[in-house]
Amino acid sequence: MSTLLEQIRAREWFYAYELPDGTRAPTYHGGELDAVHDTRWSMVEQALNAHFGDDWQALRALDLACHQGYFAVQLARRGCREVLGVDARAQHVEDSRLIAEAYGLGQASFMAGDIHALEPSALGRFDVVMMLGLLYHLENPVGALRTCRALCNDLCLVETQLVPGMSGPVDFGSYRFVKPLQGAFGLVDETQETHGPEASVTGICLVPSLEGLLWLLEKVGFREVTVLQPPADAYEQLKFGKRVMVAARV
Repeated sequence: MSTLLEQIRAREWFYAYELPDGTRAPTYHGGELDAVHDTRWSMVEQALNAHFGDDWQALRALDLACHQGYFAVQLARRGCREVLGVDARAQHVEDSRLIAEAYGLGQASFMAGDIHALEPSALGRFDVVMMLGLLYHLENPVGALRTCRALCNDLCLVETQLVPGMSGPVDFGSYRFVKPLQGAFGLVDETQETHGPEASVTGICLVPSLEGLLWLLEKVGFREVTVLQPPADAYEQLKFGKRVMVAARV
């Protein structure tokens, strides 16, 4: 155990893990981002308790873009019988495995993977699918939402940055054919940041509006979609609607 903890403390982390011996993993942001992680977990826990009750022992959960494993580890520590974390970066997978081993979480596993290549035939389906902080880093967010639906057999939680919405009619090929806008995407450039651990892997990012996100979740096959309310002490972006977490039910 001491060797594992020494390995953890020798690295810098995105998450201020409280380690089994009571020490904390060192972060590279000095705790500045702890509030967003705390808010996300508070909202996840509240949503799962409301949907499944307090006993999570029967749940099989998937954390897409698990980063360094923080939310997958929280799910496993909270009692989920099986948790799989998937991330595009091999270093994140290694970090996640190290943390899970330090906590003795045999029910948590991690793999490198592209969200667009994941198939239920290989992974099965999950009671809980989480996609936190990923959608707005993708150039194919619609495909990612289709993956969420394909892998989910009950509840999906999506947390994302938002852009302002657009509404109203638009001529669609001719002034005689008019379609209503269902939402919008904003283009964000991360092409100079693809080396960064929190950035897009392609650099082309399509950030949804809230209206567009809700419409898309229904169109890819979710039956019921709810915007979750952040706690009173929420991270400012979630508190003021610049980000959102939604629960989508099969």
